[in-house]
Amino acid sequence: MSRLKRAAQMDSLAGFRAEKKEQAVPSGLLKAARKSGQLNLSDRGLTEVPQEVYRLNVDPPEDAKLNVSFGASDRWWEQTDLTKLLLSSNQLTHLSDDIRLLPALITLDLHDNKLSSLPSALGELQELQQLRLSNNQLRSLPVELCSLKKLSSLTLQQNLQESLPEELGQLQNLTQLDLSNNHLKILPSSLGCLTCLQKLNLSNNQLSSLPDSLARLCNVKLLDCSKNQLTDVPASLSEMSALEQLYLRHNKLRLLPKLLAPALKELYVGNNHIEQLQAEQLACLTAISLLELRDNKIKILPEKITLLSTLTRLDVTNNDITTLPASVSLLPNLKVLLLEGNPLRGIRRDLLTKGTNELLTYLRGRIKEDPERTDEGPTAMTLPSQARVNVHSIKTLKLLEYSEKQAAHVPDELFDAAAGQSVTTVNFSKNQLTCTPPRLQEFLSSLSDINLAFNRLSCCSDICKFLQLVHIDLRNNQLSDLPSDMKNLTKLSSIILSYNRFKSFPEVLYHVVSLETVLLGNNQVGKVDPQRLMKLVRLSTLDLSNNDLLSIAPELGLCTSLRSLSLEGNPFRAPRAAIVARGTDAVLDYLRSRIPT
Repeated sequence: MSRLKRAAQMDSLAGFRAEKKEQAVPSGLLKAARKSGQLNLSDRGLTEVPQEVYRLNVDPPEDAKLNVSFGASDRWWEQTDLTKLLLSSNQLTHLSDDIRLLPALITLDLHDNKLSSLPSALGELQELQQLRLSNNQLRSLPVELCSLKKLSSLTLQQNLQESLPEELGQLQNLTQLDLSNNHLKILPSSLGCLTCLQKLNLSNNQLSSLPDSLARLCNVKLLDCSKNQLTDVPASLSEMSALEQLYLRHNKLRLLPKLLAPALKELYVGNNHIEQLQAEQLACLTAISLLELRDNKIKILPEKITLLSTLTRLDVTNNDITTLPASVSLLPNLKVLLLEGNPLRGIRRDLLTKGTNELLTYLRGRIKEDPERTDEGPTAMTLPSQARVNVHSIKTLKLLEYSEKQAAHVPDELFDAAAGQSVTTVNFSKNQLTCTPPRLQEFLSSLSDINLAFNRLSCCSDICKFLQLVHIDLRNNQLSDLPSDMKNLTKLSSIILSYNRFKSFPEVLYHVVSLETVLLGNNQVGKVDPQRLMKLVRLSTLDLSNNDLLSIAPELGLCTSLRSLSLEGNPFRAPRAAIVARGTDAVLDYLRSRIPT
């Protein structure tokens, strides 16, 4: 009640106001809002916010003036403060200072209107946590807005912002800031004070440089600077210790940024002016999984590309590359190599159309035939079983490979060739294995990556003994459950279980708190527990597409660590397909909006 008294004191003329003859908002909606604390007026064609909305917690309702007898459910003086006000997709051109009469607001959604300015009174909403202002006509922000100490999400995309107040750095609880699609030419140095930020979108502006202060954003996981005028990136960004995804597409970069960011997994630098890749820049990318270099002017893919031992996807589409080094086939985790639109010589055109596996196999064959490698001893040997063993891969890359043989067993000769080596990666995919090869246990202390995809496994209990495992690929098998001992894999980061026979989210995975990626698409999953999923605080990618989910619990929207959530191809009705098609953020926002309060 204290907030109501304060709000009433703000307007001493409340009792003398002339009553409006007609309410723009149905009285039933206002009555429900007094009970729930939430009011949704989105997409109602409003050109201004009705006064009765601002005064919802100040004036008694109309029926209270007419009836002096109230039931327990109609005690308007015991009403709930309005905490959520949705005014999106209207025709609002201004917001009144009377917004201060709603001091308990936690969420204020004004996106998709025609606002050209904001009232300074916004700064009085000290409980505000979410402020959505995208798709308006705002050219500047009131300094008072920067005093909202509890604000955690500020979305300003699709406006006309040319500059930002230096006081922006006072919003120290912000975790998400979207400034994309504006007219910004410079950023305030105080941006570096937003140390709680996890997601920063600066794309589609006119920035020619980034401030060194960004280096202090030690919790940012995603930074999008695409479609600007950047010619280089400050080396200080290496200090962004949590940075995992960096988007620099459509700029004017001539060199790959030299970034030592230890967590960087995805780097997108397509559509720039990069002409060469230098070893020192490649050596910095110690954790890189995805490297997009498409639509540049790269002429040579250097031998040092083998430094990127964690790389799984390399896109060099539409460059000027004429020759492809065979050493690219030695990248132990490379799954996708995109080369279209390059004037390549020495590789048959039909080979390029057969896909990455065929191409890498061909390139490995060239290495085996390379006489310059004889000083390292034989790089390949023929086993009695006619299997080819790449000894160079075993010794240098610690990779043991026996894939695409359609074999029921892995020959002992392969393990003999790897005796005494600390093998870290095993690829036995595309065979007919029904159990984990027993001799794999020779690498118990070293194995970190195992690929048993496209086999006939119905059980994988032996995998739980490999306590160093970081990546497991078990797609296209016959699994319906996972062993409980898998909870002992405390370093496990990703597991691929697509195209199996799971009917629910595997119980044990709720206990593997190190997980960042779980791919469960194309199973028969009918149930996921969002409350337990929330405990997987590192989980960023979850694929549940093409399963049997009849409903999606709204609480799934509280899994805030998710950056990629795939739900398409399930029989649920809500969220609608149109929302799912808009991507992860839209789905999570929708789910959160459905959580009862």
